Amino acid sequence: MIEVGALRALRSVAALGTLARAAEELGFTASAVSQQIKRLERQVGVPVLAPAGRGVVLTPAGQAIVDSAPEVFQALERCAEAAKSVSAGAPRGSLRVAAFSTAIRGLLAPVVPRLAARCPQLRVEVTEQDPDEALRSVGAGTADLALVHDADGLPPSPPAPSLVSRWVHTDVGDLVMSRTHPLAAGPLGQAELAGHAWVTSPPGTVCHQWFRRLFADAPAEPDVRHSVDDFATQLSLVASGQVVALIPRLARPPLGEELIARPLARAPRREVRAAWRRSAEASPAIRAVLAELTPVPAGPRPAG
Repeated sequence: MIEVGALRALRSVAALGTLARAAEELGFTASAVSQQIKRLERQVGVPVLAPAGRGVVLTPAGQAIVDSAPEVFQALERCAEAAKSVSAGAPRGSLRVAAFSTAIRGLLAPVVPRLAARCPQLRVEVTEQDPDEALRSVGAGTADLALVHDADGLPPSPPAPSLVSRWVHTDVGDLVMSRTHPLAAGPLGQAELAGHAWVTSPPGTVCHQWFRRLFADAPAEPDVRHSVDDFATQLSLVASGQVVALIPRLARPPLGEELIARPLARAPRREVRAAWRRSAEASPAIRAVLAELTPVPAGPRPAG
């Protein structure tokens, strides 16, 4: 009989291309993953991997096993969830959540204490991962629930057929400035925005994409003074009164008395979705987390 651990190891190696990367994702050593693959080959009687440069590829037999793996894992998960639902139906055990950093700050951090009070037998474990990585973790079984975003119209990799997802939140970018800044009470047209200095997130981030979109048809490049990834650090520069910033609401810590946030007429936004394995649809733990992820209105909220 094929071992579940060996099957999971082969699927990770197939997705990531090397034993080392699969070991990192699974939390094992490369040697341990190699031993699992060797045991699998002894069980099926044929090689399942072949060398390819610095990595490995599946043999036809290995590909056939990986193609059948989702059905195996879904059946096992259905059995586990059926056993859980028989016992009182209360969420219990561990739930592994993979999410991008601002979703952790703005959505999960408020939820975890409420879940601890409502579901004392449930242990929520949060790991920071980018959307594509989070979806892959859920598909591979190393996470149970993912929070992902569409990057303002640029979706992450499409979820596998074995996953389902649900919208939970719309995140919006606001303009943040010192209360003494000229934009604190003036118009926020493109001409006005272009006339001031900025601190932005680095290129390649969603917030930098948002910023560039504000000036997509501007006649001149905006004055970017600082490039900073951490939003709290951005706000410390904004507090100087010399620069303004475009910051998503999920990422925004309390502004304090010296700063103000103003909504934009055509504010950039991104949709946040929760994704989980179809076979875990009946999970009381996943249902408990989803129930707590109450949608937050996307419209203007009080400044500050």
